[in-house]
Amino acid sequence: MAARTLRIGLIPGDGIGREVIPAGRRILEALPSSLGLKFSFTHLEAGFETFQKQGVALPEKTIEGLREGCDGALFGAVSSPTVKTEGYSSPIVALRKRLALYANVRPVKSVSTSTRPVDLVIVRENTEDLYVKEERTYAAADGTKIAEAIKRISETASFNIAAMAGDIALRRQRVRDSGIGEKSIHNRAMVTITHKSNVLSQTDGLFRETARRALEQDKYQTIKIDEQIVDSMVYKLFRQPQDYDVIVAPNLYGDILSDGAAALVGSLGLVPSANVGRDFVIGEPCHGSAPDIEGRGIANPIATIRSTALMLEFQGEEEAAAMIYAAVDANLEEGKLLTPDMGGKATTQEVIEDVCRRL
Repeated sequence: MAARTLRIGLIPGDGIGREVIPAGRRILEALPSSLGLKFSFTHLEAGFETFQKQGVALPEKTIEGLREGCDGALFGAVSSPTVKTEGYSSPIVALRKRLALYANVRPVKSVSTSTRPVDLVIVRENTEDLYVKEERTYAAADGTKIAEAIKRISETASFNIAAMAGDIALRRQRVRDSGIGEKSIHNRAMVTITHKSNVLSQTDGLFRETARRALEQDKYQTIKIDEQIVDSMVYKLFRQPQDYDVIVAPNLYGDILSDGAAALVGSLGLVPSANVGRDFVIGEPCHGSAPDIEGRGIANPIATIRSTALMLEFQGEEEAAAMIYAAVDANLEEGKLLTPDMGGKATTQEVIEDVCRRL
């Protein structure tokens, strides 16, 4: 059978993105030839430094390169300015909109040696909510400033993201039923809808109602449907993470929950994500550009390596993804080569080479 060639765009972005995105390429190149996969790579630009050089954070050339020359991509990190910068907007948010990557999928899993088992996936709507970035500032009658932001929730986006969560829950259950891999802490597929409809009755109310309707379709009849108010969700997620399988949430809540959930497994440097659309996927580590450790060679590459596997998973290459996950888990379980964020002394390159060796 002829090898399948996947064309992968590499967008390092800013800060440690330039140090960890090469890990994704290195891992793909280290996969055994028996998988029948080959890769070609295209280097593309985006980020705050690109904005400073070119006046735009996401050049049209990058969008065209992804659409016309790539099957998927890896995105590193962005150093967004902390003060208003005229003309600047987040390139990853723009990428999600331009490529219709409506779902952000973030698995959070502890290694088997952990005393606190965690095995969940947060599925975050990726295109709307407060991230539509429609804001205004105006003066009140007494001259003081008032700032407003639009929170937009649509029936279509809510239905699509809930269906994505349902599909992921079914796939996770099929893996559990197959007996492949280590024993799971879950015995039934479950999706928890997160919202604040007790206060935001129209926006979050629409999300809640639409998500339930999507998950009540016949194909999801084996899934248990649960729901949590977002503040209660935060409390229970930290107190009893083993109770959750798949969590679906609007954009802002999903962003907060997934970053917070990283604390359950030790570091943001471990947590991957994938921005998923109907015909394209971008793997993206959950951590930021980390300017405090930039250039020191100690950035944790695990989130990027796992994001690379997640990208392959959504491209239908589940065997290759499983091999990468297993190699990463073996590295973490042995615990001899860990970066400083995990309490170790290993360099970025040492961790990359250790995972490659395990492949």
